[in-house]
Amino acid sequence: MLVRAVHHVAIATQDLERSLASYSGILGLKPAPRPSFPVDGAWLDMGSTQVHLAVHPEATFRTKASIDNNDCHFALRVENFDAALDHLIRHGYAENAPDGSGRKLLVKRHSPAGYPQVYVLDPDGHVVEINASS
Repeated sequence: MLVRAVHHVAIATQDLERSLASYSGILGLKPAPRPSFPVDGAWLDMGSTQVHLAVHPEATFRTKASIDNNDCHFALRVENFDAALDHLIRHGYAENAPDGSGRKLLVKRHSPAGYPQVYVLDPDGHVVEINASS
């Protein structure tokens, strides 16, 4: 088997409109055509990879209100880290926001990974990393 790329990341949500406001409105992912499935949802493009949102209230959701970058997460690569961080700040995110506010940032400018990283929580508590090559 030769794996060439990640095709999509599936994210369970309890509230599709709230998740779309986050992934599309704040992160800028573009809506994509979606087949008719038995559950409501949305597909969002980010280049050759997609995020698939699926309404599934009984899914397993994180229960911690804090950002844990060692927990399950997925990462979005951006061209300009500072511009992405500024964008999040303009949308009300802050490093000193309280846990549980939904607007907390965990910033790692000098990460052991070798590139800057910022972590946020989506509206359902999923950890999302945003990073750049420099």
